[in-house]
Amino acid sequence: MKTTAAVLWDVGKAWEIEEVELDEPRAGEVLIRFVAAGLCHSDEHLRHGDLVPRFPIVGGHEGAGIIEAVGPGVTRVKPGDHVVCSFIPSCGHCRWCSTGQQNLCDMGATILEGSMPDGTFRFHARGQDLGAMCMLGTFARYSVISQNSCVVIDPDIPLDVAVLVGCGVPTGWGSAVYAAQVAPGDTVVIYGIGGIGINAVQGAAHAGARHVIAVDPLANKREKAEEFGATHSVATAHEAQQLATQLTRGVGADKAIVTVDIVNDEVVQAAFDVIRKGGTMVITGLADPARKTVQLSGAVMTLFQKEVKGTLFGHSNPMYDIRKLLDLYRDGQLKLDELVTRRYRLEEINQGYEDLLAGKNVRGVIIHEH
Repeated sequence: MKTTAAVLWDVGKAWEIEEVELDEPRAGEVLIRFVAAGLCHSDEHLRHGDLVPRFPIVGGHEGAGIIEAVGPGVTRVKPGDHVVCSFIPSCGHCRWCSTGQQNLCDMGATILEGSMPDGTFRFHARGQDLGAMCMLGTFARYSVISQNSCVVIDPDIPLDVAVLVGCGVPTGWGSAVYAAQVAPGDTVVIYGIGGIGINAVQGAAHAGARHVIAVDPLANKREKAEEFGATHSVATAHEAQQLATQLTRGVGADKAIVTVDIVNDEVVQAAFDVIRKGGTMVITGLADPARKTVQLSGAVMTLFQKEVKGTLFGHSNPMYDIRKLLDLYRDGQLKLDELVTRRYRLEEINQGYEDLLAGKNVRGVIIHEH
């Protein structure tokens, strides 16, 4: 069949809207009609070369839609199911899935390659195979994906809101609740209030932090952070250091979470410095994998017993946590509607990313037209 998709042909190129060929689902795969896709910064990293996939590639790794058809052997979903896609599939039986670490599933090894686990592709255009970002390609109106990427949700939850829990919300929320293990009474500093950072704020507040300090140079982001649970907001890391020292009577913050758009050694050093003895720093943001962005004093780490850790998907388990977060949303304990700054048509994708880079949006969402 044919479908419309936003394709990235090479580093530095704009997203191009293309009519592409889509294969039928094979064993263990499903045909999904995407209703909504999230404009997450990770896809823009591909365009700027911060992450280098196999080109060309259909973008999009946050998606929510309806299952149209299933291939042989599919047991997890059926036609008509409403699903949120997990950008990391979960096979359920590898070492990581079987030990409660679905976010590290071995099936995730090909998410930047854009192929299915067997090395083949489902999208084709201009005589070439097209990859699908995270084996999903949610910037296409239809896609063929693994059943292991599908999380069935209740049909009454709006898909243009549910789409946010496919990546940004659990990554941010889990960075605070699971990775940093924020506890009641903690002082937490969060660097970068974008689609992930704003949810780290929600997670820290939800976990009972006494002080949540949001750090962002943009006033609109700081204001939004306070709407989502930040008790304080500042423009610079230096201000955050001073404030955390003051609020804790010189002890330092308990936890620091780095969720800036592109991680560098300056923000890593600032987060390391702001935490107390025995404190924890979590790095959630990304940068070019070839760059060494963590350069810290091993002596200080040892003598002050500081912990530095990375997190993927906020240590969340997609098959469990996606539904849990939607339950919290249904109960009024998690804000999702308020995250969406603007909705776009697929043809407006480049404008959507311009708005993201300009700091205008906390979250943008593409609404697919069928």
